[in-house]
Amino acid sequence: MNDKLPRSHQLFHEATRLIPGGVNSPVRAFGKVGGTPVYFRTAAGSRFEDVDGNTYIDFCQSWGPLILGHSHPCVVEAVRDAAQRGLSYGACHEGEIRLARLILEALPEFEQVRVMNSGTEAVMTALRLARGITSRNLVIKFSGGYHGHFDGMLVKAGSGLATHALSDSSGVPADIAGTTLVAPLDDVAAVEEIFRVHGGDVAAVIIEPLPANNGLLVQRREYLQFLRDVTAAHGSLLIFDEVISGFRLRFGGYYQEVGIRPDMVTLGKIIGGGMPVGAIVGPARLMEGLAPLGKVYQAGTLSGNPVSLAAGIAQLETLRDESPYARLEQLGRLFETTLAAGGHPAARAVRMGSIIWPYLDSGAFPRRDDAIAPATVERFNRIYWPLLIQGYYLPPSAYEVLFLSAAHSEAEVTGLAGALAVELVRTENA
Repeated sequence: MNDKLPRSHQLFHEATRLIPGGVNSPVRAFGKVGGTPVYFRTAAGSRFEDVDGNTYIDFCQSWGPLILGHSHPCVVEAVRDAAQRGLSYGACHEGEIRLARLILEALPEFEQVRVMNSGTEAVMTALRLARGITSRNLVIKFSGGYHGHFDGMLVKAGSGLATHALSDSSGVPADIAGTTLVAPLDDVAAVEEIFRVHGGDVAAVIIEPLPANNGLLVQRREYLQFLRDVTAAHGSLLIFDEVISGFRLRFGGYYQEVGIRPDMVTLGKIIGGGMPVGAIVGPARLMEGLAPLGKVYQAGTLSGNPVSLAAGIAQLETLRDESPYARLEQLGRLFETTLAAGGHPAARAVRMGSIIWPYLDSGAFPRRDDAIAPATVERFNRIYWPLLIQGYYLPPSAYEVLFLSAAHSEAEVTGLAGALAVELVRTENA
């Protein structure tokens, strides 16, 4: 593949002199799979073209936002129209109301929305709001859960069932890391122990109800219900981080799939149509704790940016009116059956709708990060570049999930599944 990527190599060499590590987000550095990044210049539908003229079927789809595919005509038209009217207002406009109505139409259990610039910012603000409302300091998150790169969430668990967390990143003061408690996923006893010791000071529990940032670790509904019950019993808030899962499986939230209503939901990715957007959704009694009505401050010059919101409105209206979810489910099932037909015992995947995690091991599918088999990582790393050479672009990490879009064809989906199975056999027999 190296001889097919001369321009990409040249650009990355130049980038390393100008940008730390040559990338603006660490996973793009290809550190997990080896080699150097591919540089792209155009994308449409399900496909990428790189700077060397190679084409790929994209199963990353910008890490999830592009559920309609790259450069969907309705989104591009909306962005073009909005840009012609002004790139940024820093002031109120009707698009803010339109997007809020669309989100609340899909999530009718809630009453208000605050829009900002990213999922990270949404989570950060939701946790600040939880602390402000409850007058408590501590937050519980789960090992392996990623909720953005701000200080309080860049933590990992210490020893024992539950400890004050240690920072997972330099530059995070111990006092800030110490406000986050970490428990294993799918462990009732660990959470009960935290509440036994710290219950009076726990402002919130935050979890992806469908954890998809460190593999696809599908949680038992009973466990999510336990979190709803234990937080309610102790006067803490339950926050579902649906930055990935929101609008991915249905026109709404994953919480509706499992029938468990949290106190707040954070959104991002799909609601921006490929542009930077994040949001918090909740009941008025909580949301009105935000300034200017309440004492919890959140602001942003680009919050509610008219171009970003135009993209989000166009995508959400298309999802509502054309509802691609049944077809996405069909494509997901097709991927599974084709992969299984490949005959390799490790040719398997965890799937929820259009979210797919190649779990390349014959053992039970894990529900927590410490149960992920090392063999699946080793196998993925071996087959990554052979698949890329064949024109299949996957996220460059065994821990990341694949995303199907409405732009993918059956042939593209079965092509990847078949190639993946073949490469498993080939690389293990080599």
